[in-house]
Amino acid sequence: TISHGGYAKTQQLDVYQAQRRGGKGKSAASVKDDDYVEHLMIANSHDTVLCFTDAGKVFWLKVYDIPQASRNAKGRPMVNVVNLADDERITAILPLPEFSGEEFIFMATSKGTVKKTSLEHFQRPRSSGLIACELDDGDHLIGVAITDGTKDILLLTDAGKANRFKESDVRAMGRTARGVRGIRIQEDQNVISLVIPEEGGTLLTASDRGYGKRTDITEFPTKGRGTQGVKAMVVNERNGMIIGAVQVFENDEVMLISDKGTLVRTSADSVSCLGRNTQGVRLIKVAEKERLIGVERVCEPEEVDDGLEYLAADGVDVSSAESLEGLVTDKGEVGSTEADSNEADSEE
Repeated sequence: TISHGGYAKTQQLDVYQAQRRGGKGKSAASVKDDDYVEHLMIANSHDTVLCFTDAGKVFWLKVYDIPQASRNAKGRPMVNVVNLADDERITAILPLPEFSGEEFIFMATSKGTVKKTSLEHFQRPRSSGLIACELDDGDHLIGVAITDGTKDILLLTDAGKANRFKESDVRAMGRTARGVRGIRIQEDQNVISLVIPEEGGTLLTASDRGYGKRTDITEFPTKGRGTQGVKAMVVNERNGMIIGAVQVFENDEVMLISDKGTLVRTSADSVSCLGRNTQGVRLIKVAEKERLIGVERVCEPEEVDDGLEYLAADGVDVSSAESLEGLVTDKGEVGSTEADSNEADSEE
């Protein structure tokens, strides 16, 4: 697990025993009041983990390089694990049992650039990290995903626009290439989210004044790469700008974060499912000078009897976890700290 505040640790997966759906679950990490688990993955101790930063760099880790700690321990600061700059933070972590030549790393930046690079280009690690994506001044990496070349891509902006296009519209390019335009935005706008649409998913969008909604993922039509896209949520004086969008599924929970340090955890199912061209409902009541700054999908290891559909829904390769016999994160049915992706543990 890696917390929002940058603390990392691993735990043996057998710490989390199988439970029936609806169980209370266990806390995945002890974090400060203003922190929560943001990245979570299940991996073997000898798997490679790619850590992507907002500065466009990638660092390699072996799972065993991340120190083991008890379930209630906070973990070690990531700056003591990889060579991060003072103002650099982890954008995504991707566990890799092997480097397949048939898979790609798909990246998106805040200024609308996208890039697809074969996973084979990330086989040779350096302790100081490597440039995964060349960035212009003022641009930063906002999202990374592993794809197979056939996925759809959905980019969302702070102006409430969304552009869905085929991954095949983006040619594969080298590691040092700058990429191509994924969505056309105005100079003062930014891309805030990269989503890989999945069947059964809904898109939860949130604005800086605390409003939000869910919209069925099928309501976002496929457009061409580099277009302005379609409206995802109304931006006006009441709503403010869009600050985040996450794909959620049944029984998921989300964490809402304000610039005053307020954290609110809520069920995604409790958020109204509305059309694209709507304002949404109140998610969190913010003070006059307070703003919502983040929305994250909650992840925490609770085991159920239904297999590894949780990780598969997140696009994670779960082939290395076949012997877990149903030990799987059940997002949204646990009662403690949280995250946005997967979990780092050993399968033994």
